[in-house]
Amino acid sequence: MVPTFAVTQGVLKGTQTRDKTIPAADGKPEIRAHAAVHGLEVPTKDSIVECKVRFDGATMIDVEFDDRKFTGCHYGHICRAQLRFNPKDKTFSATIIDEKDGNMRNDIHAMKNDPAKKAEVAKLLVGRQATFPVKGDLAEGKWLAVVVETVGDEMRMTVDGQPVAYLKSSGIAHATKSRIEFGVAGKDGCLDDLKVWNAEPAK
Repeated sequence: MVPTFAVTQGVLKGTQTRDKTIPAADGKPEIRAHAAVHGLEVPTKDSIVECKVRFDGATMIDVEFDDRKFTGCHYGHICRAQLRFNPKDKTFSATIIDEKDGNMRNDIHAMKNDPAKKAEVAKLLVGRQATFPVKGDLAEGKWLAVVVETVGDEMRMTVDGQPVAYLKSSGIAHATKSRIEFGVAGKDGCLDDLKVWNAEPAK
């Protein structure tokens, strides 16, 4: 957890302060760059998370589901949906990641530190992540309505009412998602009007 969030002018503002990795030195361990993170103890299995987000210098804002009691993946990271902004070409993209059975699974996470296993890791991650371009009237400094749904092994994301990303992958079906976390990377990002519902598949 990197708790660099504060309520500012009535909205939750996240600021990435650890934006550079500091190498180990003088007996002190390495400090890795990390997004600002704000977590809520909201247990879910299937859910709908609705919020508004605003990019005020941020390059990424995400909604993540964790289970700290699950030891089969790094830090209990289960799955996440990211909305990204590229400041160079002013475009947006959306990514959904199965972390439990993908990049945060303990064996895969350990292998990522070995350059010789890069190709093997890439094979293991096939189908565990999906990225899509996001079109529409999106811009920095503008509030965007984001909805993230998880039902069974499926996860989808909409922005301003338009479907933008979808992934079906086994780790998403993890039954005990005990936390919802919000991440901001690349400077400032704001969240507001958060709502969370438990959901059930349509009969």
